[in-house]
Amino acid sequence: MNTNILEDIFTPEDLRQLPAERLQEVSAALRKFIIDIVATKEGHLGASLGVVELTIALHYAFNTPKDLLVWDVGHQAYGHKILTGRRLQFHTNRRLNGISGFPKREESEYDTFGVGHSSTAISAALGMAIASNLRGDLDKHHIAVVGDASIASGMAFEGLNHAGVTKANLLVILNDNAIGIDPSVGALKQYLTKARVGYKPKQSNIIEALNFKYFGPVDGHDIGGLLEVFEQMKQIRGPKFLHVITTKGKGLKRAEEDQVKYHAPGKFKPETGELLTYDTAGLPLKYQDVFGLTLVELAKKNEKIIGITPAMPTGSSLKFMMQAFPERAFDVGIAEQHAVTLSAGMATQDFVVFCAIYSTFLQRAYDQVIHDVALQKLSVIFCLDRAGLVGEDGATHHGVFDIAYLRCIPNLIIATPSNEKELRNLLYTAQLGIELPLAIRYPRGRGIQKVWETPFEEVAIGKANCLQEGDDLVVLSIGNMVYNANKAIEKIENKSIGHYDMRFVKPLDEEVLHTIFKKYKYVVTIEDGVVTGGFGSAVTEFAAKHDYKAKIRSLGVPDEFIQQGKIKELQEIAKINVEYIEEVIVSLLQNL
Repeated sequence: MNTNILEDIFTPEDLRQLPAERLQEVSAALRKFIIDIVATKEGHLGASLGVVELTIALHYAFNTPKDLLVWDVGHQAYGHKILTGRRLQFHTNRRLNGISGFPKREESEYDTFGVGHSSTAISAALGMAIASNLRGDLDKHHIAVVGDASIASGMAFEGLNHAGVTKANLLVILNDNAIGIDPSVGALKQYLTKARVGYKPKQSNIIEALNFKYFGPVDGHDIGGLLEVFEQMKQIRGPKFLHVITTKGKGLKRAEEDQVKYHAPGKFKPETGELLTYDTAGLPLKYQDVFGLTLVELAKKNEKIIGITPAMPTGSSLKFMMQAFPERAFDVGIAEQHAVTLSAGMATQDFVVFCAIYSTFLQRAYDQVIHDVALQKLSVIFCLDRAGLVGEDGATHHGVFDIAYLRCIPNLIIATPSNEKELRNLLYTAQLGIELPLAIRYPRGRGIQKVWETPFEEVAIGKANCLQEGDDLVVLSIGNMVYNANKAIEKIENKSIGHYDMRFVKPLDEEVLHTIFKKYKYVVTIEDGVVTGGFGSAVTEFAAKHDYKAKIRSLGVPDEFIQQGKIKELQEIAKINVEYIEEVIVSLLQNL
């Protein structure tokens, strides 16, 4: 094998200059390149390994970028990025000022649509195809590659349903690997599991029922077979559907055997796939595990506790409850809207429902949060993992909007635990019985306390915690920003600075706020969400309502999309890091 064959491929046009017999050589080199880079730089591995041959065949058979290729679930697209001019930059993947881990329109003309969340490709490609028809460009091809279980999402079906009654020159490719981040679930998955290369199940084909011309299933690792079927499909007008069977993690034995772990495995030995271990002894537990283990502990005593997650049992650590109480914990697939309304339905029957969902993914169910939960005062408990800046996944995954988009909803409580014990006690308090929905937001990664399994204590809803009194300046912080604020205050010598962990964004502790604004000349608010409409805005609104004259300085994520990078780097960019907080406090104190 000539591993240097990639060095001559800078664009798909270069790829198309090769004879088809050499494409298998390209696939071996491309797979090795991805493995070698991700082994040392980290990132999403299994999904891109599974579509290496499919990626090559697509760019070889179709005239990209004139023909428009849209990827669903962007972590399939590493091979696509490498073949479209970003091979030399691929080592910067997911790093600050490097290339994005997902397709991004600003990055390349080959990235026709930005993709971070799932299930959008069919609708986007259909929109492009209809636009081409309107321009009279009837020869252009529009391809949506749907993978990692996102075909089962409601939005994917909405796109299929519309496409079936159009004349759009649309090709939907189902990359069927039977797994997303966790194993796929649902009736559609059961149907697809019965399909294999060369065989369609006898039961009615739902895709054909939607007026698509259906092809497959075909072997997604057979480049020659893929090229043959693509040439056939290019001659057919209208909506088409190709069912491709692939293996997630293809080409790395351990990634094929443990597809969940090798979705994004961290660093590993490229030759064997053996994960590189690092010493976690004595380190605090991850917040997600504090949630998952605490929920199991509570569920043992409270039989009404239910756990629900949309396709993230491992990422949210609801897996612990699914293992302990499989009949009371549900993975509903990539279906955030369904997850929220399912939770609401169960709450009407007096169950205590914990809906574990990433902050960024709850955005996809905003209508359901308002109409199906808050309007009806149903006491669903939203456990918002990955709140705040999340690091290398970048703009599509930062959970920085939740405070702003939830704060305006009536009847909704928003809690922001500052450490693992606070999270644990909020979960305990929630299952004791609350009359309103509650959102508990907590960050990605490890906590700050080594000892967290302490006896449960009930939390007073809407009550702040005074960490220290001061004279002229007070800091009001929430969530993990309490830690940053503490560190900043510790570095300032001989100054009496007040500090409150506000704990709740809604309802605010107005009793405490009255005391604060009557005493202090300067109020500094700190949050890891967008400053526009966030916690600081809530404090400012309170001050304006009651005609307080203290000067307020609100620190938070600015009015821009923050890109990928390490969390410490991004906190510095957003100016919510320890050093900047210290600088602001010192500057204000000098004005006294």
